[in-house]
Amino acid sequence: MGDARTDRITRRGFSLLGRGIKEQRFLFWVSVVGSVLFGFMTVADARVLGWATDHVIRPSFERGDVTEGALVAAIALFMAVAILRALGIVARRLIGGIVYYRLVAEYRRRVTRQYLTLPMSWHHRHPTGQLLSNANADVEGAWAVFMPLPMAIGVIAMLVAAIVEMVRADLVLTLVGLVVFPALFVVNVFYQRWLSPKVAHAQSLRGTVSAVAHESFDGALVVKSLGREADETDRFRDVSHELRDANIAVGRIRSIFDPLLEALPNLGILAVIVLGVGRVASGAADPGDVVSVAYLFTVVAFPVRAIGWVLGELPRSVVSWERVESVLAERGSMPYGSQTLPGAGAVALDVRDVTFRFADADRDVLRHIDLAVRPGQVVAVVGATGSGKSTLTSLLTRLVDPQGGTIAVDGADVRDLTHDELAAAIAVVPQGTFLFDDSVRANVTLGGNFSDGEVWDALRTVQADGFVASLPRGLDSELGERGTTLSGGQRQRLSLARALVRRPRLLVMDDATSAVDPEVEQRILKALAASTADGAGPTVLVVAYRKATIALADEVVFLDEGAVAARGTHDELVESSDKYRNLVNAYDQAREEMS
Repeated sequence: MGDARTDRITRRGFSLLGRGIKEQRFLFWVSVVGSVLFGFMTVADARVLGWATDHVIRPSFERGDVTEGALVAAIALFMAVAILRALGIVARRLIGGIVYYRLVAEYRRRVTRQYLTLPMSWHHRHPTGQLLSNANADVEGAWAVFMPLPMAIGVIAMLVAAIVEMVRADLVLTLVGLVVFPALFVVNVFYQRWLSPKVAHAQSLRGTVSAVAHESFDGALVVKSLGREADETDRFRDVSHELRDANIAVGRIRSIFDPLLEALPNLGILAVIVLGVGRVASGAADPGDVVSVAYLFTVVAFPVRAIGWVLGELPRSVVSWERVESVLAERGSMPYGSQTLPGAGAVALDVRDVTFRFADADRDVLRHIDLAVRPGQVVAVVGATGSGKSTLTSLLTRLVDPQGGTIAVDGADVRDLTHDELAAAIAVVPQGTFLFDDSVRANVTLGGNFSDGEVWDALRTVQADGFVASLPRGLDSELGERGTTLSGGQRQRLSLARALVRRPRLLVMDDATSAVDPEVEQRILKALAASTADGAGPTVLVVAYRKATIALADEVVFLDEGAVAARGTHDELVESSDKYRNLVNAYDQAREEMS
């Protein structure tokens, strides 16, 4: 079974090499040419050394003087070979590095584009740490084999040239020295077969550690507030120790084989020198030939290891590539149409017979939802926890698509709209706010082309202009990671301003003011209602809990267990629905007790 796994990794590894070479064909072969040039010049160096030994060094000992012409010729030859070899090294390393980094950059972009294409339902099934590991460590690991690959190919050319040169110099010494290479090959085979599964296991554990680390950092507030630091530390320590043990197992194997792989070429060199001395003494070989052969074994022994490096990287590259490939092969993208919305201003919303169920769930979250909202209307969605309110907001903004039914904006199915049109027409403000470690301006505009006047208008609408103006640098004030310098209510107001500055035609608020003071919330919602009444604001759908907030809506939709249980004004529902009345009264009572 181990051999089958090794064979599979080898086949997959060479397939991966072919893919990378095809994508960076020109630069890759330039780096290979540089590596081959380096190999040939290394062999040429040995020939020049042998020539210098016979025509410069040996005559100088025999005659007691040095021929100036021969010395100049030797120096010129050594310099020419050195310059060409240096050019080969530069081409091999520089161009080879460019190939590697281009492949990494390209596949990071592909993975990231795939993340943006895949629906939210797919992201819900994959932890953030794993996604980060796929886009970072796995992409790097997949193409790491390309760092030693040009050198390994050049080494093959070097070996061919070296063997030809050694045979020309002395066949007997060459045959003695070449015994080393089959030995190196056999040792490498055993090395890779023993090493491959352990390297694969260690690489897979890197993704696990990354996932646990990201989850720990992301949930730091929860962990600290509940006093679970020790448990979380233990959890991270366990997976870290597992990765440590896996890496140590890899290190143990390398500690056995690396010295052996280093020793074998040296043993070959010693054998060549010992036998060469005897052949020179008997007159069967020239000193220059022995020096050339011994030097060639010296300089070739280390580069030969590059082939081992390629074989050593293949298991890690294959495991990493399979993790990257699993993301790129995912299907379930959300294609967009080509339709745009005519006109401007608030839009009508029409939800017809919408049904939705999460993957692997045993029941529908939403069942046959019908909802019609007139342009400029303010509608409040009310329901108990788990009734499907947040899911409905995700469907309206097309973060996910329903399994049944249609959602239309001004008569156009949201699935037929272009991506840009959908983003421009509909804005969602989620319950959980996220701010970047950047300025107030950058967090509101998110790189959009908005003037400071437009930003301040949005801030005034959400009652955030006062605290932003009091910040040390106003719009240029840095907010820290996740906006840690602000209160929860302030973060929510900036998140709402981020949506309003884009002048959406439909604004969906998923309990987006839960952390805002009730009095401030009232002012925000009244400002939104006033703008819609003037015809300048959007149609508003708000998930609400506070009775005072619900009362501001033109209509209330009451969700119960995934279905529309009742709809009408707040006063009408209080009179007609016991469940609704008990729910909103319970919300207000709970808030009063908490305050």
